[in-house]
Amino acid sequence: MIRSLYFAPNGKLTLDLNQEQWTAALAEPEGLLWVDFQNTPPISDEVLLRQVFNFHPLAIDDALEESHTPKVDDWGNYIYIVLQAIVFIPHESARLKTQELDVFLGENYLITHHDEEISALERVWNSVQRDERHLHSGADHLLYRLVDELVASYMPVVEEMDDAIDLIEDEVLNNATPNVLERIFALKRAVLTLRRIIGPEREVLNKLARDDYPVIDAQDRIYFRDVYDHLVRLLDIIESTRDLIGGVLDIYLSVINNRMNDIMKTLTVITTLFMPLTFIVGFFGMNFFIPRYPQEWWVESKVFMITLGLMFMIPVVMILYMKRKKWL
Repeated sequence: MIRSLYFAPNGKLTLDLNQEQWTAALAEPEGLLWVDFQNTPPISDEVLLRQVFNFHPLAIDDALEESHTPKVDDWGNYIYIVLQAIVFIPHESARLKTQELDVFLGENYLITHHDEEISALERVWNSVQRDERHLHSGADHLLYRLVDELVASYMPVVEEMDDAIDLIEDEVLNNATPNVLERIFALKRAVLTLRRIIGPEREVLNKLARDDYPVIDAQDRIYFRDVYDHLVRLLDIIESTRDLIGGVLDIYLSVINNRMNDIMKTLTVITTLFMPLTFIVGFFGMNFFIPRYPQEWWVESKVFMITLGLMFMIPVVMILYMKRKKWL
């Protein structure tokens, strides 16, 4: 799907322009053209980006390929920016899904290219149609609104991660299972992925706020600096989140170790209880002879009953002693 909007110098907003109208809009320096490519064939996109907008082939190749880290390239009369939108999938997988957004910014145009629908971009697209004042400040200010909305969408993801950490922490204390351990590592990978995205993106905003790009007005750099400050604070929060996950992992290992200690203690108690019994049985199982008196057969039964009584009394005495020492 290719959609476009054009804000003319006379204040008129036009939607869904054709290719010829794109060319006419680009020739008007006071206007503002925004073209959005979503899930379109790369071959047709390559032709439009090269013939209509005259972008460099290397920049076009970067835009049509996925898996780029956030970056900004200066091509003179336009800049090429790679940004990342994120969607957190909680539940069992705890997976972080990334959506690449490629942006071309010129003096009077903004070109966006992405394969999936990005909620932050949709909000900006709809807001500029409801309130045309957002288009009065030019393409660079429109880019700021898009980047600001994109960065603002990161915070709910971080909050969802915090909720997932709290949930996993409760499960660790109640029922530490291997499935919980898998979720901890999945959440840890998601946080690391988010950190790998926000780190380079922070540098992108730092360049937009400080470097001298011809297509960005000096008065608008302060807005990008504000977004940069948001990313700095967000990166600090992510570092804290990563520490929380490390703490949950330590709790899990402690719970498992305590459970193992309890098992070993139980086995040790059972072994200790049977040690004297094993000794007695083994002792009388040797070639041990009790004098036999045919007239006094009760001697044998008396020795047997005493031995049997000891075998019952010794474990009871040992258990009472262990409880008194608070070993149980």
